[in-house]
Amino acid sequence: MTNRTLMLISGLFGLSGVALGAVGAHALGAQLTASGQLENWKTAVSYQSIHAIAILTVALWLDQVGPTGKFRLLKTAATAWTIGIVLFSGSLYAFALGCPKWIWPATPLGGLAFLIGWGCIAACGLDKKSPPASP
Repeated sequence: MTNRTLMLISGLFGLSGVALGAVGAHALGAQLTASGQLENWKTAVSYQSIHAIAILTVALWLDQVGPTGKFRLLKTAATAWTIGIVLFSGSLYAFALGCPKWIWPATPLGGLAFLIGWGCIAACGLDKKSPPASP
């Protein structure tokens, strides 16, 4: 993925996270509260929003590191977070709206993708060969 693609993904996830938060709070608030799914909806919005910002940060960081080992780790992190948002947040939105429970494996797989992404960021911190450029 290019930096431009990552910025597009980040922007779309950020925009839709804000929109879905508003829909959950206003248009679906009573329904989600009655079904006991409001917390799931809030969790999905929260994780989506946090990782949208993380993807944007990686896109900006990629401009600074150039072609190093960190470059691959950062792209892997952003890809993992993208998958995590789709699987984790997407499945929580689906559950909150009454989707069949057979898609439950998507939630922990999305969580695992989030962990893989953060592990890649930690690995960047361990790489002593090429420290990140200072702003």
